[in-house]
Amino acid sequence: MTATTPAQQRGSAVLTLPNDTDIQVVRRFAAPAAAVWRVFTEPDLVARWWAGQRGTVSSVEIDLRVGGAYRYVMQADGGFEVAFHGEFTEIVPAERLEHTEVFEGIPDGDAAATLNTYSFVEEDGATTLTLVTRAPSREVRDAIVGSGMEGGLQEGFDLVDELAAGLAA
Repeated sequence: MTATTPAQQRGSAVLTLPNDTDIQVVRRFAAPAAAVWRVFTEPDLVARWWAGQRGTVSSVEIDLRVGGAYRYVMQADGGFEVAFHGEFTEIVPAERLEHTEVFEGIPDGDAAATLNTYSFVEEDGATTLTLVTRAPSREVRDAIVGSGMEGGLQEGFDLVDELAAGLAA
């Protein structure tokens, strides 16, 4: 099987709701797992895709170790700031990444923290990412989906694909 070029798979992430609290996203990237991993874990690379086409990333801090924290901040095109932070709970380079995630735009955001698990599976030089976001309740899950997150995720993942393919070249 030949890896698909990034232009052929724009917007190809598939989002499903497998149960009352989970959001699952599956996306194939045209690059080896090591390159995709770098794009998800290196601050200078995260800054180039995390906002998608919806703003400009102003800060990315990553302490990539179990118990380490991260924080991403963007200036959205609407003139407001969007920030998320969390803590890494599991790290297996180029295979699995797990962390909590808190949206800083809601009061008591820690009570609505999600657990995000990324699984990277490489086959024939391409990588399939499965991301499962586990919310603390159906209401939180539905609020996340209703926020328009899928559009931003599609844009961001298209940029991940381009960046990872460039690193692999």
